[in-house]
Amino acid sequence: MDNQELLKIAVKAADDKRAEDILALDMRGISLIADYFIICHGNSDKQVQAIAREMKEKAQEDGYDVKRIEGFDEATWVLIDLGDVVAHVFHRDERSYYNLERLWGDAPHVDILSELNS
Repeated sequence: MDNQELLKIAVKAADDKRAEDILALDMRGISLIADYFIICHGNSDKQVQAIAREMKEKAQEDGYDVKRIEGFDEATWVLIDLGDVVAHVFHRDERSYYNLERLWGDAPHVDILSELNS
């Protein structure tokens, strides 16, 4: 199993729970933290938690370790550490405030539509 497969699993899980504006960034050579970042948002606390829970469960079903989950109870910014893939699931209002897309603007975008359709 590789990082791209894990990326695909996590993106599909977010999409299955109707996450909005799903974005995947290729962080290789930019960050030592992870190879890929996923950024998405939900429109309510419950949806943010459902997205995070689905990512965790689908990764575990496919044999990946979930290293850590932060922010689940508050549901404003949930970070799911899957090792080489780190997912940021925001509440809609928080996403624009933190604007990780701008912070990591030099990272290439991964074509997630092909990930969802393959």
